Amino acid sequence: MTVGTAAKPGHLDVLGRVTLALLVFDGFLCAVLSVLFLPTYLGATPFPISILAAAVANLALVIAARSTTGRVGTGMLPLAGWGFGFLLCMFGGPGGDVLMLASVWTLLLLIGSLVPAAVYLWKVSAKAAFGSVSPTVGEGTR
Repeated sequence: MTVGTAAKPGHLDVLGRVTLALLVFDGFLCAVLSVLFLPTYLGATPFPISILAAAVANLALVIAARSTTGRVGTGMLPLAGWGFGFLLCMFGGPGGDVLMLASVWTLLLLIGSLVPAAVYLWKVSAKAAFGSVSPTVGEGTR
C-alpha cells in the first residue's frame, strides 16, 4: 500500500475547481431566487422569508467553498456570485419591468444576506492570523 502525496494547501484539482464553480453558480442562483421570493405575502402581511433563507444559504455556500479550498479568499467567491446576481436583478427588463422595488426589504435582503457570511469569513481570517485565543485571555480578575 502506497501513501499518496498531499496536495498543496492552495492547490485545487479538477474536482475542486468544478465544485468551486458550482458553488459560485449556486450563489448566483440564490440571489435570483431570493429576489424573486422577496415580495412574498402571508395573507395581507409581508413575509420576506427569502432574507433568512438567503442568509443561511450564503453562509452554507461560504463554509463549503472555504472547506473545499482551505483559504479565506476563495471562500468569498460564492458571495461574489451572489452579488453579481443581485446587481443583475437590479436592472429593468426590456418592457420596463423591475424585480426589485425601492423598499426597505431590498436593503434588508442585501445586508441580511451578506453580513452573516462576511462575519464568518472575518472570524476565520482573524483566527488564522492571530491563532486561536483562549477565552480566558483578556478577562479581568474578580
